[in-house]
Amino acid sequence: MDGEPKVNIIAQDDYREGYANSVQVRASLWDFFLQFGTLGQQSPQQVEIHAFQGVYLSPQQAKALYTVLGENIKQYEATIGEIRLAPGQTPIPAVNPKPN
Repeated sequence: MDGEPKVNIIAQDDYREGYANSVQVRASLWDFFLQFGTLGQQSPQQVEIHAFQGVYLSPQQAKALYTVLGENIKQYEATIGEIRLAPGQTPIPAVNPKPN
């Protein structure tokens, strides 16, 4: 068999898509845990993150995601323009990053 194998992506019955403007990341020796949610600032002192999905990745898949995401960001910025972060914007540490 020559070349790359053909890949078919089949959505499971419980497949869903959602919008996230917050991703919390936790790493262990065995895996990476990404918790996706929506962030809303209730006041200057209060931020709420409503987590809706957690995904565990092997270290190998986490590195593959890092690589492909970096390449896609480079392509996006080459086509659309630089993605600018707000001054002082840093990730917000999760108070409880563990799944419920």
